[in-house]
Amino acid sequence: MDKVRSITRHMRNVEDNCLLLGEKLIERGEIELGHGLIANGFIHDASKFHGIEWDNMAPGTIANEESAKLKMKMAVNHHRRVNPHHPEYWGEIQKMPRVYVAEMVCDWKARSEEFGSSLKDYINEFATKRWEFVKDDKTYKEIMLFVDLLCEKPFEQIAQT
Repeated sequence: MDKVRSITRHMRNVEDNCLLLGEKLIERGEIELGHGLIANGFIHDASKFHGIEWDNMAPGTIANEESAKLKMKMAVNHHRRVNPHHPEYWGEIQKMPRVYVAEMVCDWKARSEEFGSSLKDYINEFATKRWEFVKDDKTYKEIMLFVDLLCEKPFEQIAQT
């Protein structure tokens, strides 16, 4: 039951983020993008309930045996290759359509909350290196636009406005 609970909790977190960001995009006049993102939120990570992903990607499981590690690696690779919100699906992050970049940001935000880590630190310290983009790139600027729309302003910023 823990496996189902963990997967569905993440899926709901992403769904909530997609709904929030989608509504904000619609308010900005990006109606098609907002609708597409909201729709994607309802099917996010559904592949985790089937086949190699279900059998080998148990959240929180530490694979000790070499065969279990290999199966986990294969399951993660499969997940990234069949879900368009992962850069690996497209070959590189710069080729991702905006709707999937937005869904990816919603996914990253959910993970950062689930792990108690900083979304912006993850982007700046990990994602930029892993997917080879820099702060001057269109990709970075698009990601940060979605982050800014999705995340609440800190109290200090609210008091100053």
